[in-house]
Amino acid sequence: MEQPGKKQTTRRRFLQATSVGAGLGALVNTGSASGAAQAVKATAKRDRLPREVWVASISQNGMTAGSYDQMTRQMLARMEEVVSYEPDIVCLPEVFPFANLSDGRPPVADVAEEPVGPISEPFAKFAKEHNCYVVCPIYTKQDGRYYNSAVFLDRTGKSIGEYRKLHPTIGEMEKGIAPGSLDPPAFQTDFGVVGAQICFDIEWYDGWQKLRQAGAEIVFWPSAFGGGSVVNTKAWQNKYCVVSSTRKGTTKICDVSGEEVARTGIWDHWVCAPVNLEKVFLHTWPFCRRFKEIYAKYGRKVRIQTFHEEEWSIIESRSPDVRIADLTKEFDLQTHEEMIQAAEAEQIARRPCSLPE
Repeated sequence: MEQPGKKQTTRRRFLQATSVGAGLGALVNTGSASGAAQAVKATAKRDRLPREVWVASISQNGMTAGSYDQMTRQMLARMEEVVSYEPDIVCLPEVFPFANLSDGRPPVADVAEEPVGPISEPFAKFAKEHNCYVVCPIYTKQDGRYYNSAVFLDRTGKSIGEYRKLHPTIGEMEKGIAPGSLDPPAFQTDFGVVGAQICFDIEWYDGWQKLRQAGAEIVFWPSAFGGGSVVNTKAWQNKYCVVSSTRKGTTKICDVSGEEVARTGIWDHWVCAPVNLEKVFLHTWPFCRRFKEIYAKYGRKVRIQTFHEEEWSIIESRSPDVRIADLTKEFDLQTHEEMIQAAEAEQIARRPCSLPE
């Protein structure tokens, strides 16, 4: 029973409290957990591997506002919660300033901008102040056309480009959103090559594959919904990390294997975790014949993870002394893609030009 004169903190009240304003992360960074947060801040850069990237992604779960200005302030407050982790890049949900508004979503033509503009400017300032990249999904415009976009802001707050949603819904197009280019851009950062797909794009294969062909190592997926296991599938199918940032449902970071590095739940509203880009994805056979040699020479400086049912293996450098490109050359290893391409080329060469009548 609830004691007279004392308001009991119930599970429902706790969840409601953490969904309004800053969110649960503010609780994590106070009280007894503050020492852990400070330890992360103190050691994050010092103990990093050469291609270790700290990725943060924010959920919009539980956030409501009257106007997009208010929503912007709430999102910036939630972003502040990850600052102690010193993220290299922070991703935000699909056109988040205009979602969950009690005043309703404003017309696209009234809020679309050429970055960096009034709506993206506060996030550019955040990027500069905290020395991180920000993936900022907003409406953009060019030559009288409007797009559902993910704007990439660098560590100085400057825009390095934008991805425009390749496959908008019929409802979006009826409201004036134009489809983006069939060739999605990939962006070079100081830690690797990144790209984006947005929400409904998950129902197609083309954009994801083209980003792989362009050398993307992390693809961000701002979305209105969680996507479930399909997000994991996009990661292992394309051999890159996939990071979702959602308005509802789960926000998560998936490694190249499709395994989840981190995910949100009912108790929290953001994730921040490291991914290591210094790794290679192989078909296990025949290269597993060299694994003992690799371990004999490098020991704990490398990690080999094998998925026995799928016959995948991932070799990861755990030392600044080991570069995967050098290791694959030394032991005559092919990436999964190289192996498939070589087999396909041989199939084409051996296949008759035309089938018999």
